[in-house]
Amino acid sequence: ASKVLRAVVLGPPGSGKGTVCERIARSFGLQHLSSGQFLRESLGGGGGRGAGGRWALSSASACPGTQVVVSGHAAFLPLTTASFHCGACTGFPRTLGQAEALDRICELDLVISLNIPFETLKDRLSARWVHPASGRVYNMDFNPPQVQGVDDLTGEPLVQREDDKPEAVAARLRKYKDAAKPVMELYKSRGILHSFSGTETNKIWPYVYTLLSSKIPPVLVDEEN
Repeated sequence: ASKVLRAVVLGPPGSGKGTVCERIARSFGLQHLSSGQFLRESLGGGGGRGAGGRWALSSASACPGTQVVVSGHAAFLPLTTASFHCGACTGFPRTLGQAEALDRICELDLVISLNIPFETLKDRLSARWVHPASGRVYNMDFNPPQVQGVDDLTGEPLVQREDDKPEAVAARLRKYKDAAKPVMELYKSRGILHSFSGTETNKIWPYVYTLLSSKIPPVLVDEEN
């Protein structure tokens, strides 16, 4: 069997974790486990895995306790590693307690941290609107819907989450910073933390691609590299 590489992409709300992880999955043939989609599917009766085999992890910020997150992770990880060369998940763990719980399930090989200036994040989050049923995210500045206010695929209305409204963003970012610090210190002490700083995902991505290319062979050559 191929060696399994388990990686996570961490970063503040609005840092582009999902975009980076989707690019990793596409370029390296990884399975993407999105922290958030699992909770929506589980609570909505979606069943957890779609026809394409995409698995997800519940979001730490959306769950009242670690057990919900970890039980979902434990159920899905063996299937992911059996079916794919490697797996990458987004935005989990978000607290030291979740990191310690994840240790009891598997040992991470790589942690990618996205460091985006908080002023940039405030602007991004305040311009973010979502399609509630699917979790598709739009940004009115650089990724707007084709028709203002509605989802491209379904035509259903988009909404702005309460915690994306300008008055809530600053508090979210402070909360993330406090919770993430011990998580980052833990992974740094293990020598598996790789941090990338910038204001644009397209400028950070080539460095992430180079790092992953040193660990596993890409299945799709990135034209920008």
